Amino acid sequence: MNPILVEVYRNKVLESFHRGVVCLVDNDGEIIFSEGDVNQICYPRSAMKFLQVLPLIENGGIERFNFTLEEIAIMCGSHNAEHEHLRVVNSILHKIGSDKDKLFCGPQYPTSKNDADELIRKNEKPQHIHNNCSGKHAGMLALCALLGVSDEDYINPNHVIQKMIFDVCSEMYEYEKDKMVIAKDGCSAPIFSIPVYNQAVGFKNIVSPEKFSEARKSACKIVIEAISKFPFMVAGSKRYCTDMMQVCAPKIIGKTGAEGIFSLGLTEQKIGVCIKIDDGKMLPQYNVAQAFIEASKLFSDENLQPLHYYKQEELYNFNKFVTGEIKVREGLFENLKIK
Repeated sequence: MNPILVEVYRNKVLESFHRGVVCLVDNDGEIIFSEGDVNQICYPRSAMKFLQVLPLIENGGIERFNFTLEEIAIMCGSHNAEHEHLRVVNSILHKIGSDKDKLFCGPQYPTSKNDADELIRKNEKPQHIHNNCSGKHAGMLALCALLGVSDEDYINPNHVIQKMIFDVCSEMYEYEKDKMVIAKDGCSAPIFSIPVYNQAVGFKNIVSPEKFSEARKSACKIVIEAISKFPFMVAGSKRYCTDMMQVCAPKIIGKTGAEGIFSLGLTEQKIGVCIKIDDGKMLPQYNVAQAFIEASKLFSDENLQPLHYYKQEELYNFNKFVTGEIKVREGLFENLKIK
């Protein structure tokens, strides 16, 4: 059984808790810190987006379509479908001669309540472009256009672009393809089962791609630059990925994934990190990620103050009374040493 990582208290009584796994690997792929079963297999979910965009960049997609770093960033993102996000996705589609009707990620109300309410007031239904993964899917359509292949059924695992993504993910995660179980992500694109350890390795390879081709090294550098300069495109307002990278990037990059996944890369130390919350809750992954960042001592307390509530936060009821708090287990990272 994995250890408790996050605890929820009500008037100082432990009411519930979240177990999980933490794995840090260095530039050699050696584990330098861990909690729980690092060989536990799960899906990276949206934390895989930083890897899924690599074939487009490696094969000259930026040059062919004159993509901006902002557009690359949203291809890596799980956005709120705020107006700026929709603008950038539409720009990608326009540049490749496509439109939002080609997206096949599934209609979804915007994550932002204000934007969802706006659709309801206008008596409009959500469209595929409002899906938090529409940037990734626009990138997949761009790869189809770049290669001159049909974009029909582009989410099929047997489609040429998905096979390319499968190959890249196997290489970056350093995990054999025949061990991966292919499933459908929430947006219907293929997703692959990967041990927590290898998910940490994947993010280490993003920040330290020296063993790969020049095209791969350049593509990883571009991803890091894009998400560091445009973190709003990776998530949006009141979202941890954006808030964290606005403070910590490019020294630290990070991406959430559904069902309790959060992966990080430390660009200077060449370290990869993967966090998995066993019960799939989303908030605890941010609690643990923030606790790790604070324990790393790479930033001053003053710099991290705007993010501190992600580590330990008061909980409120419907009357706005404080009922308790959620916080990372005491001493979780007390033995952590980042050089």
